[in-house]
Amino acid sequence: MSSARHAIGIDLGTTHCALSWVDAANSEGERVAQHQLAIPQLTAPGTLEAHALLPAFLYLPHRDELDPAALALPWPAAPTPIAGALARALGLATPIRLVASAKSWLCHPEIDREAPILPVEAPDEVERISPLAATMQYLAHLRAAWDSAHPQDPLAAQALTITVPASFDPAARELTATAARAVGLDDFTLLEEPQAALYSWIAASAGGWREQVAIGDLILVIDVGGGTTDLSLIAVDAREGALELTRVAVGEHILLGGDNMDLALAHRLRTKLAAAGVALDRWQLQQLTHGCRDAKEALFSEPGLERLPVVLASRGARLVGASIRTELTRDELEETLVEGFFPEVTADSRPRARARAALTRVGLPYAQDPAITRHLAAFLTRHHEAGATTATLAQPTAVLFNGGVFKAEALRERVMAVLAAWLAPSGAPPPRQLTATDLDLAVARGAAFHAHARRHGGVRIRSGTSHAYYVGVEGAAPAVPGIDPELAALCLVPLGLEEGSPAVAPDQEFGLVVGEPVRFRFFGSDLRRDDRVGDLLEEWSPDALSELEEVQVTLTAHRHRPGEVVAVQLQAAVTETGTLELTALPSDGGEERWAVAFDTRGRDTPR
Repeated sequence: MSSARHAIGIDLGTTHCALSWVDAANSEGERVAQHQLAIPQLTAPGTLEAHALLPAFLYLPHRDELDPAALALPWPAAPTPIAGALARALGLATPIRLVASAKSWLCHPEIDREAPILPVEAPDEVERISPLAATMQYLAHLRAAWDSAHPQDPLAAQALTITVPASFDPAARELTATAARAVGLDDFTLLEEPQAALYSWIAASAGGWREQVAIGDLILVIDVGGGTTDLSLIAVDAREGALELTRVAVGEHILLGGDNMDLALAHRLRTKLAAAGVALDRWQLQQLTHGCRDAKEALFSEPGLERLPVVLASRGARLVGASIRTELTRDELEETLVEGFFPEVTADSRPRARARAALTRVGLPYAQDPAITRHLAAFLTRHHEAGATTATLAQPTAVLFNGGVFKAEALRERVMAVLAAWLAPSGAPPPRQLTATDLDLAVARGAAFHAHARRHGGVRIRSGTSHAYYVGVEGAAPAVPGIDPELAALCLVPLGLEEGSPAVAPDQEFGLVVGEPVRFRFFGSDLRRDDRVGDLLEEWSPDALSELEEVQVTLTAHRHRPGEVVAVQLQAAVTETGTLELTALPSDGGEERWAVAFDTRGRDTPR
């Protein structure tokens, strides 16, 4: 896309979306001219405003609820669903029609993410939409907003980077790519959000970042967003005399973030209301949770504020038109979040698991332990080999915070204090804090800088796949009652392989069953750094490899008999969007090709 004038970054957040761009014509080296798109959106029926953030909410109104003329946007668009600030406001009063956390649902491996399931607890009369469709709505809104403001430079013709959580699996990455293509965005790159945050820090330094880090530094990026906590380690090294950044570790996908904090605040205020004789039902608790989110964001954004009112609509025949009022104070905010989500724990702490009921409702696989510091301890211990020391805990020398949650200085101070306490016994100095710029916009701004660097050169964070990938190979053995044949794990993709690299091929020959139902068992590891393509693991520890979604297919027999075992050689590739693709080629030189990839449902796509 050499004709593209702008490099654009899109942050598809759990609670907000944003779009930033770099004007190449006015940029030189790492000193870039960066801008933020003011996104037109409805803030009330008939009221159109432009803001840097598009709240990631959709509202599905009743057909007679709102006048379609009051929902008009500056571009031709269907009046529903409603996206952005108005959707969030209407959802405060009617939560059963509000779609929230679509991004978290997008990466839920146990559901069909193209099925209309949102809002999950909506009654039958509410027409639901899928997590994929919700993502498409946000991207379509951003594309229309950009094209409306820049008709001579349409979004589809620009250099584009779209961000995803570092912990997104191949299926979730492909879903994001599918949503982008569905709205006409065909040429783009996916970037991990913690990397985008670091790119934003680099861009803000205007080249000065090299004086703030040194060879041997290990940067911990802690990104606590609306619905997820993302942890990454990025090492500083040198190549050919120049500093180089390499992402060396990625945490698990932790569904724990601002949404959990909003709910914790809501429970605290409900207790306060109960002490005053006001009982809330389940519907009002949802409303209170959304109100706490707004109050939290306002208190974080304006350090001078000490308290904010939270108002709920009352229910009941005698209370029609009345309201319930309470308030959230800064002390309540910081105490609830600091002690509840960032407690002081030891370095050997691990996330706690609780006994679960046998039956549950359909929902997101939230983290059971809300203590982010315990998840952080587990991450640093798991990836202790990522640093240059022999310690049992990775020892970050610098920390970069990201996410609106960390606007609260008390939360940043607590994390830094906990890290210092963990490192002290080994004699390591406390890590230093890198200065983040705009915690709400950093991911979008960093994504735009990344798109610019890809086109015009400049610092790049080397990363590649965050996991090594393996496929199960069944051994040939006599049948034994109750005993399955032994399974070995063949390394297809080593950890750190650059996405979009040429396909890699093991040297061995294998047998492929065609013409009848079979299953592929895939595995991933974020720990096995030394495995290479073709390595066959006969044994492994439960912590070393985790099984991914099973792929069930019937591979076309072509010129072979159903059930025949065909001698094949394998080749594997990871696309630029992070999709793992496995292809089997007949050893006899035939023209058949059998390919399996994760499709947008996280299941198989045989070809």
